[in-house]
Amino acid sequence: MNLLASTTYAVMGLLPFAIAAPITCDRRNPNCGPIQRISHQYNVYHGKAAPFPADELAPLPANTNATVGIDDVLFQNLMSAEWVVFSFYQADVEAFNTPSFTSLGYPATTFARIAEIRDNEAGHLRIFENSISNASLVPGACKYDYGFGTSAVQFLAMQQLIELVSMSFLSGLARDAQLETSKCALVTLATVEARHTVWLLQDVYASSPFAGPSDTAYPYANQILNTTRQFIIPGSCPLENPPYPTPSQNLPVMQTRFNASKVAPDGKAVFEFEPQIAFAEGKEYFVVFSHGVENVTVPFDVETQSATIPDFDHRGLVLAVLADTPGAPVEQSVLAGPDVMSFQPSALSRFV
Repeated sequence: MNLLASTTYAVMGLLPFAIAAPITCDRRNPNCGPIQRISHQYNVYHGKAAPFPADELAPLPANTNATVGIDDVLFQNLMSAEWVVFSFYQADVEAFNTPSFTSLGYPATTFARIAEIRDNEAGHLRIFENSISNASLVPGACKYDYGFGTSAVQFLAMQQLIELVSMSFLSGLARDAQLETSKCALVTLATVEARHTVWLLQDVYASSPFAGPSDTAYPYANQILNTTRQFIIPGSCPLENPPYPTPSQNLPVMQTRFNASKVAPDGKAVFEFEPQIAFAEGKEYFVVFSHGVENVTVPFDVETQSATIPDFDHRGLVLAVLADTPGAPVEQSVLAGPDVMSFQPSALSRFV
């Protein structure tokens, strides 16, 4: 090892404003552009302009003479999902700066850490597009609306939920991946999202970063991916993009509003559906809550569209779905959702 070169790279890694120069090369070539674990751009570029590979928003066309990869559809789904996540952070970097957060009492490093997470997410884009064979199209970016506007507080609240959802769909898709290398990649990326969440909870909210002995496992990852479509502006995706997610049940959106103004999971909650579900007379329905590695089923009252929220430990992520069978044992038994719930930190305990 060249110690001088290693030292130089270490010093460069501390520079807070690296420059993302325009990249002109064949992006189907994994050696094009900054290389993972060699370039510092996926960690310390804090500029406003989108870094590689997000400086190019168009899809990458397929080569019809190549062989389709066994996990291509999975990584196409992940690429489309990652565009949602990356663009969320890119919108923040463009909208805010350090004083946007320090003026509200947040740590002086908050904006820099958000920019660093944006860089990590750009690295995820590169990993996913490199994982799609040349025989399959690499999805391009759509246009997105996250609704946080000029509110740094609202951005941070949404960040907690987006990171939790990212962890959940990455770990869930590891179950669907065919190649062992794909499974391994998804698990390692999920741990990165966990680090992002730990930073937010510990540094920004001065809260416990721990979610208990297990994060939440959910078996139907594409249903979670489907919830991210709420941020996509209809009609804004490239026409070449495959449907997202593939396959999709196109389940109704499921959201919770508490009776009165309660924000703790200890009573009845009213559920709303978009589009509204036509419930069959005399049929039983259930709300299945996934938390940790377990799920809890409670009866759903069709007349009031409500269910009793189980007394959870107020940690980590809870996913709720409407089902026609206790436990939602198969994908087809889920009729709506999932509804994404976060009870940690308590200041952000709410249903989305």
